[in-house]
Amino acid sequence: MPNAIYSSLPMTVFEEMSGLARTLGAINLGQGFPDDPGPEAIRARAADAILNGYNQYPPMAGLPELRQAVAGHYGRTQGLDLDWAGEVTITSGATEALAAAFFALIEPGDEVICFQPLYDAYLPLIRRAGGVPKLVSLAPPAWRFDRAMLEAAFSDRTKLVVLNNPNNPAGVVLPDADLALLAAICVKHDVTAICDEVWEQVVFGEARHRPLIAYPGMRERCVKIGSAGKMFGLTGWKVGFLCAAPALTYSLARAHQFLTFTTPPNLQSAVAWGLDNAHDWFRQMPRDLERSRDRLTEGLRREGFAVLASQGTYFLNIDLTASGITEGDRDFCLRAVREAGVAAIPVSALFEDDPVTHIVRLCFSKRDETLDGGIERLAKARDLSVARPAR
Repeated sequence: MPNAIYSSLPMTVFEEMSGLARTLGAINLGQGFPDDPGPEAIRARAADAILNGYNQYPPMAGLPELRQAVAGHYGRTQGLDLDWAGEVTITSGATEALAAAFFALIEPGDEVICFQPLYDAYLPLIRRAGGVPKLVSLAPPAWRFDRAMLEAAFSDRTKLVVLNNPNNPAGVVLPDADLALLAAICVKHDVTAICDEVWEQVVFGEARHRPLIAYPGMRERCVKIGSAGKMFGLTGWKVGFLCAAPALTYSLARAHQFLTFTTPPNLQSAVAWGLDNAHDWFRQMPRDLERSRDRLTEGLRREGFAVLASQGTYFLNIDLTASGITEGDRDFCLRAVREAGVAAIPVSALFEDDPVTHIVRLCFSKRDETLDGGIERLAKARDLSVARPAR
């Protein structure tokens, strides 16, 4: 018989909305992937590695050259001193890294604190590992937690806390005060933090990403997860990084070996080269995305939408209620894709309970013409919704 944890789950909202976009020929501002093909030099390295490199099993923990490059990159960009041999494991994407972390560290009955809205893989994986999710709800427009929220959630049963920063779908980069608070409470309760930091290179303006592992007391109780796919706009490559102190890495690597065991060596080799050589990409990519963010924001505001601030990631959010739309976010998104030809993500789908139902997430990592067409079609969806409000 099918397992109840998975057989009872609905299709992910990203696949649902992207599927509708494909079927209906709609503009897809829902799922988070860029129109740009990614850095040509890195793609060329991968192609050359397939034709002329090694295509058999690489080491389980990852190619030494990539593990060294990951440690070097985080040393240069975030001031971290990682031992590549004992503290870095390469995974088949960040979702596999999350699975390895949950399966390695959760014992049945352990409580795991998660902030919602959240990436939809967290809860099924935590439950499959035997964990008990404990949800902390964040609210727009700031999407921040405070001491009272954390102290109400943490207990003697808390084993892990899962932090996504920069945050998808909120587009928030947490300030130092929030991270310091969370670190102090993790130390107080001897809790390990699983830090989903896949958007760490996609940060705009004056915002700065600070890794939780760098805060006092967190070096030995933090699992830092990164993603080459997000760093280089190559979302289909599925090359992830698990970084943690040796005692944690020992367990993480042993969970990883029974999930995917390893990751394609040609992609690993290309990512290693990119981390060591694509410094111009890391400077220019956020600027280009910031320009796209501003183009979408300004266009939507001209059409009467209330747009929330985005400090990072590929995403911004619109507030339906503040935009004069009484329809709930899911109904609006279904109307938008079916009647106006544009796909978006209802943020309520990223809550398990007591959802916020008036926020819609849009992806701006698209070409100008795609963004302009999306703005026009969202305006049409808004007019349709206002003309036929939900009963």
